Amino acid sequence: MKKILLALSVSGVACASYAQSSVTLYGIADVGFNYTNIAQTARPGGTPTGGSQFALADAHTTGLSGSRWGLRGAEDLGGGLRAIFVLESGFYMNTGAFAQGGAEFGRQAYFGLSSNYGTVTLGRQYDPVVDFVQPFTASGTWAGYMGSHPDDVDNLTNTNRINNSVKFTSANYGGFSAGGLYSFGGVAGSVTQDQIWALAAGYTGASLSLGLGYLNARDPNVSFYGNTPNKGTATANNIGSAGSATTPESIPVYAGYASAKTLQIAAAGASYALGSAIVGAVVSNTRFGWLGSSAGPNPFGYTGTAVFTSFDLNLRYRPTPFLQLGTSIDYTHRNSVGADAGAKYLQLDLGADYNLSKRTDLYALAVLQRAMGTDSLGQPAVASIAGFSPSTTDKQIGVRLGIRHKF
Repeated sequence: MKKILLALSVSGVACASYAQSSVTLYGIADVGFNYTNIAQTARPGGTPTGGSQFALADAHTTGLSGSRWGLRGAEDLGGGLRAIFVLESGFYMNTGAFAQGGAEFGRQAYFGLSSNYGTVTLGRQYDPVVDFVQPFTASGTWAGYMGSHPDDVDNLTNTNRINNSVKFTSANYGGFSAGGLYSFGGVAGSVTQDQIWALAAGYTGASLSLGLGYLNARDPNVSFYGNTPNKGTATANNIGSAGSATTPESIPVYAGYASAKTLQIAAAGASYALGSAIVGAVVSNTRFGWLGSSAGPNPFGYTGTAVFTSFDLNLRYRPTPFLQLGTSIDYTHRNSVGADAGAKYLQLDLGADYNLSKRTDLYALAVLQRAMGTDSLGQPAVASIAGFSPSTTDKQIGVRLGIRHKF
């Protein structure tokens, strides 16, 4: 009997020890049909050409949640300390290919320690500005990637992650929390080349929530936009392209600013809950400074600083527990750079999301955008809804019907 009791006791201790560690497999599958009234196919002689487009596409390009699978693990080390890790891989449902430029764990890959005071993690991660300000945007709550500010100029829809980074996120103290990140440039002989740092803070209350943050990236063409396997060195434009006689341009809103020595993003957001409705507002300022440096190509000979200021006012409403409706209006303004007169972008977002179950939903999104002025490629500004091929004119409409499943 003593031997049996001893065996059961040891078995119980082993089970308790095992229960203190966990690994979770999780993911999202999000695919749907896209339509745009006009999309570029080429830019022969500097004049965009194209036509309407209807396509099957993964949500990475335009939808609510880019398809992914991941592993999340935690081990209790005692005394309130835990070891944690996340490995998260993005992929395209319509082709099966890796997203994030072909990176195996391109969405997130980090390891760290968590305590009652906060969490320290190391690896490829989201920056704190995304963590604290994205929840107040239309794109971060119901409008998906196509609801980003033009070409996601302020990265609030998380187009770019941060490699080689150390990140701290504090615990929540009475609704207040904060975070900071530093990414090592790793360049011999220069501490600051290719480095990135960011700070952010927020407050979450019963009705009112607030967030603000600041990010500074040196040599952003390489450090910020060039950190996936399909990107190149400083001699390549890792932001976008002016297109050619056989290919369309990409990211025309700011692709011409690859030579910037610094990228600075400052953003603030707020939301207020009114029963079944939540009103959100965001303002962001994106600065491509010291244009003309050796950080990237500069075919248009830009100097000085390109400054984008974006405003986002959005509303989401749940008439029933199963249905969410959303609308937002975005306005983005860029200053004059060189001989151009600057650019303006006005965008309207509409969306509806219906839950078939706790894990599966159907949704519909529509974005209308108008561009004015001269864009970064030195041409009359064309509309460029994030995730779609740019328009050939100053107007563009994008529509998506999608289905999403979480596991």
